[in-house]
Amino acid sequence: MSAILVTGANGQVGFELRRSLAPLGTISAVTRAEMDLASERSILAALDEHKPGIIVNPAAYTAVDRAESDNELAMAVNATAPGILARWAADNGALLIHYSTDYVFDGTKADPYQEEDVVNPQSVYGESKWRGEEAVRASGAHHAILRTSWVYGHHGSNFLKTILRLAGERSALNIVADQVGAPTSAALIADVTRTVIERIMASQAPGDLSGTYHLTAQGSTSWYGYAAHIVREALAANVRLALSLDALKPISTAEYPTPAKRPANSRLDCRKLMDRFDVALPLWQEGVDDVLARLRAAGN
Repeated sequence: MSAILVTGANGQVGFELRRSLAPLGTISAVTRAEMDLASERSILAALDEHKPGIIVNPAAYTAVDRAESDNELAMAVNATAPGILARWAADNGALLIHYSTDYVFDGTKADPYQEEDVVNPQSVYGESKWRGEEAVRASGAHHAILRTSWVYGHHGSNFLKTILRLAGERSALNIVADQVGAPTSAALIADVTRTVIERIMASQAPGDLSGTYHLTAQGSTSWYGYAAHIVREALAANVRLALSLDALKPISTAEYPTPAKRPANSRLDCRKLMDRFDVALPLWQEGVDDVLARLRAAGN
């Protein structure tokens, strides 16, 4: 049994990690108040206090548009902090699991992105996450960097819950239809993380498994297709909505400008992860339907 430190305890993935990793050891799940990722002193103090054998870092600055004008904080949390965690891990023989994003790519590739494809982030957020990856790789720590996309869950704020709320309030809704990716549940990310940790810790040569892996649900859709699925399933379950499916309209990215540029193609090829860790990844609809059912059961 190992001492496990999970950052971002109240985030979507951090919340699910507390569940999925419980059988692996004693978990210390820290919030920003307990470990401020913008402060090297705070990070090192928490690490020295908990002395983890495994560090799992889902915490990040994720306000993609605000990062364009809040460059310094985004870089501190997403670029500098992972390097501090990784160097401590290297010095203390700990394993680091770190999460990254499809935003490290520019989204112009026609096919799903593979881990070795050239990165070209188009936003401060994407650039900060890429720099964080590089800091982890340069540290010499045993690590797994898990790139994911379009994360949602029954805990926290996300696109799925926003669409449900808006569909209950509005009689018409416009959603971007020319950006594609795979909605990926926080529960899936947490469960696969557990498998990755188990395999690395059991390996005779854990360094051989260190690397960057893509982790998303299988299949793909647009934001419009994702929203349509949410509305369709809610209506089928007799959830009272102000919105009909016909009143959900597809629009282009150009019709919905944002401060940060989004990748048009966020699809990630996950074969490397599936092959190396022998994991099966479900279709994106399965996770969405599960969260919708959980929200209904909770009366949300």
